[in-house]
Amino acid sequence: MTNKKDTRSDVVKENEKKANRDPVSGEVGMHAVGTGLGAAVGGTAAAGAAMAAGATMGSAAGPAGAIIGAAVGAVIGADAGNAIGEKVNPTQLVWWEENYSTRPYVRPGEDFAQYEPAYRSGLEAARKSKGKDFQSLAPSIENNWNLDRGDSQLEWDDARPAVEDAFQSYVKFKPGMDAR
Repeated sequence: MTNKKDTRSDVVKENEKKANRDPVSGEVGMHAVGTGLGAAVGGTAAAGAAMAAGATMGSAAGPAGAIIGAAVGAVIGADAGNAIGEKVNPTQLVWWEENYSTRPYVRPGEDFAQYEPAYRSGLEAARKSKGKDFQSLAPSIENNWNLDRGDSQLEWDDARPAVEDAFQSYVKFKPGMDAR
């Protein structure tokens, strides 16, 4: 028995499992555990800070501040928890795994494992880009390539198109990001 998927439908089913869909909206990239933990930690921390501030001020705003602080902290914590979940298990890599072989820079017959670190590097760089474009970040990404590439045999010149492809795709399709 082999570990490889026997049919295209098996691959699609396996990748759907990796999609981390939100159980309510169906949105891809939802990490329920990370989101829940982030919300709990953020809400608790914010409530504690708000209560301490309210108690220090000695006013009636203390309890109200705690409630508002807990709500705001939960929202911020949930977003941070989901971001951590996406970093640990990036949903977009599922798409790249299914489609990498259609990209013009991929050598015929090349295994996804050779390109996966490049896609991961591009996604991570885009997530952290703070509005900077790929060209301005490329030297830094290149400097880290030998650390980030793992077992990939791709040299930077061969990996760069995949890194840029993932970066541009993330920027184009990620909500709240400007298209470049």
